[in-house]
Amino acid sequence: MQGKRPCFRYHIATSIEPNLPVNSFAHLPMRALISFEAAARLESFKSAATALNVTPAAVSHQIKFLERDLRTPLFIRQHRGVELTESGAYLLVAIQSGFEQVSQALDQLKLRQSKSAVTIHSTTAVSSLWLTPRLAEFWKLHEGISVSQVVSDTDRNASNCDLSIHYGNMALDPNHCIPLFRDRITALGSPEFAKKHPARTVADLASVPLIQLHMAENHWTTWEQWAGALGYDGPLQMSHFVNNYVIALQAARDGMGAVLGWEGLTSELIETGRLVRLLPVSLPSPLDFYVVRHNQDSAKVDKVVEWLSKY
Repeated sequence: MQGKRPCFRYHIATSIEPNLPVNSFAHLPMRALISFEAAARLESFKSAATALNVTPAAVSHQIKFLERDLRTPLFIRQHRGVELTESGAYLLVAIQSGFEQVSQALDQLKLRQSKSAVTIHSTTAVSSLWLTPRLAEFWKLHEGISVSQVVSDTDRNASNCDLSIHYGNMALDPNHCIPLFRDRITALGSPEFAKKHPARTVADLASVPLIQLHMAENHWTTWEQWAGALGYDGPLQMSHFVNNYVIALQAARDGMGAVLGWEGLTSELIETGRLVRLLPVSLPSPLDFYVVRHNQDSAKVDKVVEWLSKY
């Protein structure tokens, strides 16, 4: 690793840290987090207490516990209410995002039980970059079939859906699998980044900041693997680590560094010029994008599978 640049790590609530045990969320102080979210949303301990049907003292106690645990103040106490500190605002965004995603997942699972929709489980990246943009075309062809997405960056509970989209070695998956596409991987950056860091060979990328995807359950190709497969085994400058591919692409669009682009997922970004190829070379993806069918007896699922397979 070259240089002395700080290493920045971006995380979102949908991902699970590498090497974290399955029951790693058991330690979370849920009562304190619920009290904090209510107080932050209502800007008042008293109002939060009313909403939660507890005493203001109980809310205050839970928030003080949370502040001691985090070793940082979350609120600025004022005479007529409270105001979030910077740390408090950061925590509120994470909590509300997590609650919203849990609520959406519950709604989607209820839809599956009612059989009113075909549910598809996919990662954030596949949903936002590949699946969602194509749903409009499906609905035009099949107006009577509703497709509902359950989006998560882990494979847990994927079998509760009718279908699930995966990136991996399809030959090793014991489930009923249907291939989607085998992708190619290339180096991408913003147009401004490409002008600032012109490159002609893989070795030219050794001195530029690189954005590395680091996820626990998805075996995405690393910069070292990509460069090594193309004949370069020297040092690389890993400057930014993220655990979500959509955030990695956004960081690249913001000019923070170069990112590896799976062409099947990034085609629209490339076609619109928001990201450009930094080198003319690309590497075949070592893994497959494929769909697993969990519901074997449904004409609606048959139609969705047929539609997905044509890509």
